[in-house]
Amino acid sequence: MQRLVTILRLSRPLYLILAALTYILGAGIARYLGKPQVPTAFWLGLLSVLFVQLSMSLLVEVFRPFNEPIVADETISDRRLTRDAALYVSIAALASLAVIAFLLYRDRLLNAPAFFLIGISLLVLLVYSVPPLRFVDKGLGELLLSIQIAYLSPSIAYLLQARVYHNLVVFISTPLVFLALAMLLAFDFPSYSGDMKYERNTLLARLGWERAISFHRFLVLGAYILFTTAPIFGFSLGLIWPVFLTLPFALLQIYWLQNISLGAKPLWNLLTANAITILGLSAYLLTLTFWLR
Repeated sequence: MQRLVTILRLSRPLYLILAALTYILGAGIARYLGKPQVPTAFWLGLLSVLFVQLSMSLLVEVFRPFNEPIVADETISDRRLTRDAALYVSIAALASLAVIAFLLYRDRLLNAPAFFLIGISLLVLLVYSVPPLRFVDKGLGELLLSIQIAYLSPSIAYLLQARVYHNLVVFISTPLVFLALAMLLAFDFPSYSGDMKYERNTLLARLGWERAISFHRFLVLGAYILFTTAPIFGFSLGLIWPVFLTLPFALLQIYWLQNISLGAKPLWNLLTANAITILGLSAYLLTLTFWLR
């Protein structure tokens, strides 16, 4: 039972929830644009996105340097068993993904663009978590994870329903990638000392503390600036205005990090919770907008 709890924690439920949310957002965009809804493609596509995300999280632990603990106060034997369990679950998830791809192909639901993006998603998974590249250890893992959650997930959902890409998907996904990357960068701050101890090359470690705070500010403000350019690309601000309801949380995040850089006592739990709120609530409000219109 304890090992099952550990595997559930290592699966990063938050990332699974966010990937599911952005997937539903992509399907909502297809519905808003009047594309016929295919329930079978929707549900099989959702499972495929979740299986990729699950494997992405678990394979990070499978190939983690053996000197790094996975769970506090674990024995060497426990660490080996946990890694083996994570590997078996990853293999099962990827095998299930192959079955899903076959079912979509058999039912003529897997068009070429969707197949291509699913392939890109698998490539991101491997580059992110598996040696020799393993970008999660090179300070680029946060970027790949952001692309996986905020861009590939909604794009796959859209293409499984619409078959032809639309600029609206790019316009909505790009700012969400910015917010996802800002969230993951915020997650690096509380674990900074531990990352330095085990020489984990996170995005924060790669940038340095001061540049990371400036980069975080750029990502957050840049996302909302991109949303305001909707009329330039032919989309109405009236369509996406609910996303600006999250702007106060974004400004609060910038304020907190700036204060921390000036020596204020960090409130890490509030900082990370707020980072999740910015991305999660933004994606939720957009999803609600497209599904209700």
